[in-house]
Parts: sequence; C-alpha cells; structure tokens
Amino acid sequence: MPEQSNDYRVVVFGAAGVGKSSLVLRFVRGTFRETYIPTIEDTYRQVISCDKSICTLQITDTTGSHQFPAMQRLSISKGHAFILVYSVTSRQSMEDLHPIFDEICQIKGDIQKIPIMLVGNKSDDTQRELDASEGQALASKWKCAFMETSAKMNYNVQELFQELLNLEQRRTISLQVDGKKSKEQKKKDKLQGKCSVM
Repeated sequence: MPEQSNDYRVVVFGAAGVGKSSLVLRFVRGTFRETYIPTIEDTYRQVISCDKSICTLQITDTTGSHQFPAMQRLSISKGHAFILVYSVTSRQSMEDLHPIFDEICQIKGDIQKIPIMLVGNKSDDTQRELDASEGQALASKWKCAFMETSAKMNYNVQELFQELLNLEQRRTISLQVDGKKSKEQKKKDKLQGKCSVM
C-alpha cells in the first residue's frame, strides 16, 4: 500500500510489558486486555484533523525487545512524533529508553521540533519503583513532555495523544473522539481558531 503524505506517524517505543499496546488499544478501540501478548509491530489508524483537512493518525506499536534494530531505525526515520513508555513499576524499563532516545536524536538530528512524550504507564499500580518526579526529571533532561498514564483505568490516555498532537509546531493537528470536545479543547480551539477531527 503506498504511503499517504497526509499520514501523521506516531511511533510508540518502550521495553516489553510496559503497556505500549494497552495504551494504543485503549486509545484506538477503547478496550483493555488483561493478558500480555508480545508485539512484533502493529499499526493502527485514526482519522484526525490536520491543517484544516482530514488526515490519518498512524500509530506504530513497536516490539519491546531489541531483536529488530533495522525495524526500529525505520520506524524512527519515518516517524513524525514519538511516545517513549516506561512502567512506574520498573526502574529498568526507564533505563531501557535511553538507547532509543539516543537513536532518535542520532537519526532525526535536531529533536527540538519533534514531538516526544515520555510516559510513565501503570500509574494505578501500588508496586511503584519510580515517582512522577523522576519521570519529570528525565523529561526535563531530554527537553520533552511528560505524563503519567494508566491504560487499565483509562487515565490520561486520550490526553496523552492530544498533548502529543499539541506539541506539533509545523502543522495544526487536533483530535476529537465521539464528536465531542472536552471543555479544554473547546477553549483551545477558540484561542487558536484551528481545526478538529471529524
């Protein structure tokens, strides 16, 4: 299938088991799966509004293992925005993001204009190894945005993708699900006079 130029590609990276697929499925389908099924690579599409016209938000859910370095490099080179996910229950999962972030910097060059979200998932879990302040500190160091989420409780999932789109400076992109806008989104639309998803 030929690539469409009006696709906006978001790539989700993170160690195995941090909840990448759960976040994507919660956002795209509104579902949550209790069982863990390892991902090689899945792509999901969601219609959004981009520069006052319709385009497709293409979300690539990558493998959590490092078995496919060529696939990882390709995903980075084609990606417009990145979500780097760790689990608040695993310090190692945060450490695992460092080489991925370094590779994004290496392939993309100046990352100041590239939307990147650092995400601490499983914020509902009581077995925390990482505080939100540690995620915030890493995000500050990397000069990227930060948010904690829970795919299971559907906490901050919609907000995560909306915030990622808000970070895109070269285009006007917005997200509207079920035809309803949040109060905050209506306020932003008024301020920006921009566009919304059909």
